[in-house]
Amino acid sequence: MEFDFLATVLLSSLSSASILLIATIGLAVVYGLMGVINLAHGEFLMVGAYSALTATQIGLPYPLAIPVAVLMTMIIGAIVEVLIIRRLYGRIFDTMLATWGLGMIFNQGAVLLFGTVTPGIGMPQWNIQIGDYSLAVYPLLMIVIAALMVIFVYILMIKTVYGMKARASIQSPQMAQAIGIESTRVNTLTFAVGCGLAGFAGAILLPIIPATPSMGMFFAVKGFLTVVVAGPVTLTGSALAALGLGGGASLTASFMTSVIGDVFFFLITALLLWLYPMGISAKWRRKL
Repeated sequence: MEFDFLATVLLSSLSSASILLIATIGLAVVYGLMGVINLAHGEFLMVGAYSALTATQIGLPYPLAIPVAVLMTMIIGAIVEVLIIRRLYGRIFDTMLATWGLGMIFNQGAVLLFGTVTPGIGMPQWNIQIGDYSLAVYPLLMIVIAALMVIFVYILMIKTVYGMKARASIQSPQMAQAIGIESTRVNTLTFAVGCGLAGFAGAILLPIIPATPSMGMFFAVKGFLTVVVAGPVTLTGSALAALGLGGGASLTASFMTSVIGDVFFFLITALLLWLYPMGISAKWRRKL
């Protein structure tokens, strides 16, 4: 096997795994800190993509359209938490049902507003050459973006006052309130942050995956399974699960077909859940 081909396949697989991780981190934050399974996560990703696309269509440069998408999804996420999620804490199946219905509303709303097909913004035409093979630079940039997102969430949740309040509000809400932490506001902000990360994912992936009403469905399913496989240590667990499942599926698809790659993803997911029913990180000492 040629070294050039192997290097190309490995970089492409790492890029695919990084894209899955970017799309999953927001879901991992909401589930890990709040115990909420947000089945509308893929639709928040879609909202972020459409927000960035709309911003570019009215003349805003693409790099500035990304924070617009983050802000839009954070605002919507805060409203959803206040109106819906806040009333359902501790009722995981009710929360899943509510967010599933919300996702359907978002999906149909996007169809009515934008139609079923929308133009993309085009991927930057930068390439690197590895022997006889050429790779687009922008998908490879997602490797760096994914690493920076993991570092950002780690610092936010471990090194900041907000992070300590967020973890306290979930782990011991009564004690948190007793020492003056406004758990209600902290939970609203945490859910908004998770939605903002989904919006960032939709915006940053827009040159690779054009905005469509159904674009979030693909990421919602694989992202949910990735978080479940990750287990209680959501951040590092999700990073490892995304790299293993996403990278393995992409690697399999490179040597076979994309269908076989998807089959690999779901088979390995089933095997890991059979071996580790509580997730691969259930016995880890670290809790983030």
